[in-house]
Amino acid sequence: MQAKIYHNPACGTSRNTLALIRNAGIEPEIVEYLQTTPSRAELMEMIWNAGLSVREAIREKGTPYADLGLDNPVLSDDALIDAMLENPILINRPFVVTDLGTRLARPSERVLDILPDTHKGPFAKEDGELVIDADGRRIGI
Repeated sequence: MQAKIYHNPACGTSRNTLALIRNAGIEPEIVEYLQTTPSRAELMEMIWNAGLSVREAIREKGTPYADLGLDNPVLSDDALIDAMLENPILINRPFVVTDLGTRLARPSERVLDILPDTHKGPFAKEDGELVIDADGRRIGI
């Protein structure tokens, strides 16, 4: 299976998502989007395919969101996309694209919706929360 993660290694949710993908036996293409910003078309396609609005794809915390006035409800989607491309830290993370779909993996377990059931044993997030049991089954469904 092909997989691509738009990753920020400084983000715990992004690290957990990457580890969940690998636990499924998949080595994804890793795009560190702060260094390699997706194109306008790629970003819009990810947002659309994930079933999100542009506003839902913007990260507010720890970004220049408020300073740029992006909370203004009259701003168009095009203006918001422009801001995300100029300041990629505004792109919420991690987006994951696989053969089974696209998700904004927040929380990280959302990535399981687009991964095969090929997990290689248990998986716990960095905070110790168990997500996959010893038999490779998702916990909490």
